[in-house]
Amino acid sequence: MNLRNLAILVALGVIVLAGGWYFGAATTPDQQAAVDAGKLMFPDLAPKLQQAAKIEITHQGKPMAIDHKPDGTWGLEDRDGYRVQETKLRGMLTGLTELRLVEPRTTDPAEFTRLGVEDPNAKTSNSNLLQVLDTAGKPIVAVIVGHRRVRTQGNVPEQVYVRRPGDNQAWLAEGTVQVDADPQLWFDRDIMNIDHSRIARVEATHGDATVVLAQQDGKLAMTAPAEHPKLDDYRVEDVGRALELLTFQDVQTDQKPAGDESGHAVFTTTDGLAITARVFHSGADVWARFAVAGTDASKAEADRLRARLGGWTYQLGSWKEKALVPALDDLKAEEKSAPAASGGAIPQAAAPSMVPPQVAVPSAAAPSAAAPLAAPSATPRQAAPRQAAPAPTAPVRASKP
Repeated sequence: MNLRNLAILVALGVIVLAGGWYFGAATTPDQQAAVDAGKLMFPDLAPKLQQAAKIEITHQGKPMAIDHKPDGTWGLEDRDGYRVQETKLRGMLTGLTELRLVEPRTTDPAEFTRLGVEDPNAKTSNSNLLQVLDTAGKPIVAVIVGHRRVRTQGNVPEQVYVRRPGDNQAWLAEGTVQVDADPQLWFDRDIMNIDHSRIARVEATHGDATVVLAQQDGKLAMTAPAEHPKLDDYRVEDVGRALELLTFQDVQTDQKPAGDESGHAVFTTTDGLAITARVFHSGADVWARFAVAGTDASKAEADRLRARLGGWTYQLGSWKEKALVPALDDLKAEEKSAPAASGGAIPQAAAPSMVPPQVAVPSAAAPSAAAPLAAPSATPRQAAPRQAAPAPTAPVRASKP
């Protein structure tokens, strides 16, 4: 072996060692790696998930639970079972059934943090422990989900680092498992979506004061009080759109206090659906409760909304309050101040600072004592045109600053 070949082998050895340090050493025996790599991480998982009763996600020692409710839906445990996004939940569980091992990584716990598969109970952990439990509380499946592997190629499957709890072997797996430990990321935030063209009447009450808006020529117009100031068209339109694509920021049961009621309003649609909104203040937070009624053509929709909204209080953005329970002052057009008077005579004795530079030139009739005389070399014929040049009058030029 000559020196050149020896140098090449040494260089290759350095590259291999560096790769093992960066990506984690594959310490699983060759035979075991050959058996496991390329296989589903959880074979035959799909039928077992039919027995799932709870899903737990633990991050930095704090568990977040999603429960399977008797009506077949899934709800957040710390929000009294409020429903989660079904498509997101279904995607996460489907991802578990399709997760496929690609190649083994490190077994050294000191390297777990780099892959994001460290102890999920550590205070600074970046990993998430995902468990699906049966009705007896026993795990159907459990996996520590770490960092996604960034891939710059197009049209290639996603990859993620994973590890089984109690097993020091970390793996690179192929598949997508979206695990979020924050309950806020699981809410199904839609409250309702009532198109503004359906709103026929809005009656809003604050204490003893009531305003009524009714549809006229396709738009809402105030019918009570009959005598009222000019209204802002955009603010009135916002009232008609108050129930369009309505979403919330947080939610709690209506058994919990929501603060003091600030007002209520009844929205009636052209087909008889009646939605009552009651708004509450709790410090700087704005909360709302909804009641729904309907007959004939709107009965089915009313039943569906009532089943969805009944028993819940929703935290809304503060900007929604004026649209949901408008007061007269909220709808008034802003008074515009009268424009400043223009034109008219300009004072003859304008202050020097008010005169533009271009008009502050000595007049031929009254030359300034401070103005320099013509240069000694200038002849009377040369100086005369400058002295005789007509200067614009100050009032005319001062009117165009």
